[in-house]
Amino acid sequence: MTKARKAPAKFTSEADERAHWERDDSTAHLDWRRAEQVRLPNLQPSTTAISLRLPMSLLEQIKIAAHKRDVPYQSLIKMWLAEKVAGL
Repeated sequence: MTKARKAPAKFTSEADERAHWERDDSTAHLDWRRAEQVRLPNLQPSTTAISLRLPMSLLEQIKIAAHKRDVPYQSLIKMWLAEKVAGL
């Protein structure tokens, strides 16, 4: 037995749509049998900017190491941090 899907709601504004989805469940509008798996290969995780104070000599050493690896120094710092956290 298949459930009948509800017709999509009509909204007059983004605020009306937001209020609707905050109180109503969206599953009545979906047919999961027709869903398709997708890949998003270029999806990047959200990032946030931070301020980090480093001694000038340490920053220069990091920049030299990054230059040897032909990567931006900020990317190298992120790679090192990710490696360290993964090893915890």
